[in-house]
Amino acid sequence: MIDYDKILCDRIRKVQPSGIRKYFDLLQGMEGGISLGIGEPDFVTPWHIRDAGIYSLEKGFTKYSPNAGLTDLRQSISRYMKRRFDLEYAGAGQVLVTVGGSEGLDLAFRCLLEPGDEVIIPTPSFVCYGPLVSMLHGKPVLVETKAENEFRLTAEELKAAVTPRTRAVVLPFPNNPTGGIMGKEDLEALADVLRGTDIMVISDEIYAELTYGQHHISMANIPDMYERTIVINGFSKAYSMTGWRLGYVCAPKPLIAAMTKLHQYAIMCAPTTSQYAAIEALEHGDGDIEAMKEEYDGRRRFLVDGFRRLGLSCFEPKGAFYTFPCISSTGLTSEEFCDRFLQAEHVAVIPGTAFGPGGEGYVRACYAASMKDLGEALERLERFLKTL
Repeated sequence: MIDYDKILCDRIRKVQPSGIRKYFDLLQGMEGGISLGIGEPDFVTPWHIRDAGIYSLEKGFTKYSPNAGLTDLRQSISRYMKRRFDLEYAGAGQVLVTVGGSEGLDLAFRCLLEPGDEVIIPTPSFVCYGPLVSMLHGKPVLVETKAENEFRLTAEELKAAVTPRTRAVVLPFPNNPTGGIMGKEDLEALADVLRGTDIMVISDEIYAELTYGQHHISMANIPDMYERTIVINGFSKAYSMTGWRLGYVCAPKPLIAAMTKLHQYAIMCAPTTSQYAAIEALEHGDGDIEAMKEEYDGRRRFLVDGFRRLGLSCFEPKGAFYTFPCISSTGLTSEEFCDRFLQAEHVAVIPGTAFGPGGEGYVRACYAASMKDLGEALERLERFLKTL
């Protein structure tokens, strides 16, 4: 028998599986189950976007694209970034089309890190950042954000985490799982810490279109920060295109050139059909974004009000499509709460601990679900809380 523990490299064996998928897998097969766990829009990709993908197949546009992505798509991304966020990126040389935003993150880390380099990661945050850094022999430096600061990264917290080995800081805002955002003044304070250093910013802006009451500001908008910021974005959340697996990176030319080299050897190019659909999304999808965001906003307020009515304090999320209620009053740990709630009421929410330090005492509930399911989930939660 082969001992695969000896075959597999040590850094891979030490990486833990995602704490999100566990509850999704457990819910499967449960009759009447409701998932508030997976961060995926419940909307179908708008028809005109699907139709563009279908049309590309009918016309036989099934060949490889250029490594960096279709020229028309990169130009569309350039126009979109200017129109929606007032950011100037040349389609040729400053935009790379990737297989989801996740590939963009991986490329950014791989191009920046030498073994032992440190990456500052605010937590709670999405589960992939730390493992990607660790798999490159880097060191994730986890900085716990606080509810009293609306889960924002403060300049004081950033400054305290910086060392001579700091290579980059991840800005995962709007934030998954907390729904926290960073305003212009918040980013300017961080910029004051970073000026005069060689520290790069990896800005994960996959939820940039999903903010409520405040327009998204990128670190690349802040004076002196454009040249040190790598913007990661994609189509999964804003256009409900999760299964199309398409994202992009916007950054200064030398960084895009380096990332494109890795991309061309590992991936070759992103799926061509998805790229044609993405052009349609960017050119004619602003109305889709607004319609979906309006629906999310109503669900957001409904779910937050519901948690508070049931006695669970809940920070009001200003972005993404997650709530992060505090469940410490129940006397259960985050994982105990999620396990027992799932078994008793067949509702899946995710322990805050899956998202790093600062997550204990919280759970993540996604409101990218129908109002019917959200209402039913709250009724089951009320019944569950009465049993504790």
